[in-house]
Amino acid sequence: MRHYRLNDGQVIQIEVSHCKNIYSKLFNLRENYSGSECGMDRFHTPALHILGIALSGLAALAVAIGIGRFAFTPQLPLMQADLGLSLSDGGWLAGANYLGYFAGAVLAGRKGMPAAMLMRCGLWAVVASTAAMAVSGPFAWWIAMRFVAGVASAGVLVGTATVILARLAMLGARRLDGLVFAGVGTGIALAGLVCHAGVLLGMGARALWLALAGLALVGTFIAHKVDVRSEAFRSGISMPAASAGQTSRGMHLLVLCYGLFGFGYILPATYLPSQARLLLDDPALFGWVWPLFGIAAALSTLSIAFLARWPRTYVWAGAQAVMAVGVSMPVIAPGLCGLAVAALCVGGTFMLITLLGLQEARQQAGPSAQRLLAAMTAAFAAGQLAGPIAANFLLEIGWPFSSALWLGSAALLASSASLIHFTYQKSFTRENP
Repeated sequence: MRHYRLNDGQVIQIEVSHCKNIYSKLFNLRENYSGSECGMDRFHTPALHILGIALSGLAALAVAIGIGRFAFTPQLPLMQADLGLSLSDGGWLAGANYLGYFAGAVLAGRKGMPAAMLMRCGLWAVVASTAAMAVSGPFAWWIAMRFVAGVASAGVLVGTATVILARLAMLGARRLDGLVFAGVGTGIALAGLVCHAGVLLGMGARALWLALAGLALVGTFIAHKVDVRSEAFRSGISMPAASAGQTSRGMHLLVLCYGLFGFGYILPATYLPSQARLLLDDPALFGWVWPLFGIAAALSTLSIAFLARWPRTYVWAGAQAVMAVGVSMPVIAPGLCGLAVAALCVGGTFMLITLLGLQEARQQAGPSAQRLLAAMTAAFAAGQLAGPIAANFLLEIGWPFSSALWLGSAALLASSASLIHFTYQKSFTRENP
């Protein structure tokens, strides 16, 4: 095997034959490599370099989504008890984050927006806005900080999906995409465990926000082990050209289905801990619901390599059907058991769906992937905004909260049916031109 040594402006070239099976071949590579040009002094072989790229993406998503987006979920019951936050106040804070996520996705889709800058600047913004939640001030301050966290989270997601996944694809390590997206579940689980431990230790909500900011800071330093700004990193990224058979209709369908996914999942994702708290007075018990959600999310993305034998959109549709069951479980089986099943079904599919959707976007859009990724993320954010609005409307007209869960399940099933129909129609057209 030939040996390489990188200078600035060069990239690792790995023969395709050595990348056919990443799990069996990756750690057999033994080229000499000096990683100082990419800010990775601790990684001295291509195998560790590739793994380092994946772990950098994992850490970035753990911070941006696991903490920047979802740390508020286990914090909501604590802020209600400790700071007198009402359920309505919690809804406003959640809505500000969703709106920020939408704004961040739109910003990320602007032509010429550097993906690496979105990733790096977004991480620091998450750390700052999380720490700022511990500051005493008017309610508008918390609204502003949750909005900033939402903007930053969307930027990091789009930036990571554009830069890190493209780099892994170039190095023949696409099977590590699942490891990257396991970062979301890892961040959710860690944030949930920090909040759970804080409750048991008698910590207040403000102290826990600082603890979460510290956790985000550690993750940010890990993510920065790979210098995504360097020319050596950027120059090798090449996006696959879109297939001739792909049309804008397929891209529009991706955006629509991804938006329905956001609508369907947001209610259980936001209110699972609060629902558990209504059923259990013991924080030692209900505090485990959110970490369970995160663990299921992290493990689900690692299954992507075993699901590769089936069409990606079929797996996406099946995962949404499982999520639909989870969304309706608190209605079908009220009680702790139903909530546990809901946490597993929703937590075990929502990041898998995210990964599948973004992979499909990269395949369909080719060089325009960043803009399609941003459009899908914006649609997802719009679905998240519409979910609570629809739930509040149903409550205002006298319908129970369960009706909102049924509506979310219906949206997910409609998205699944659309994906299956489109994939079947595309396959039929290809076989019968």
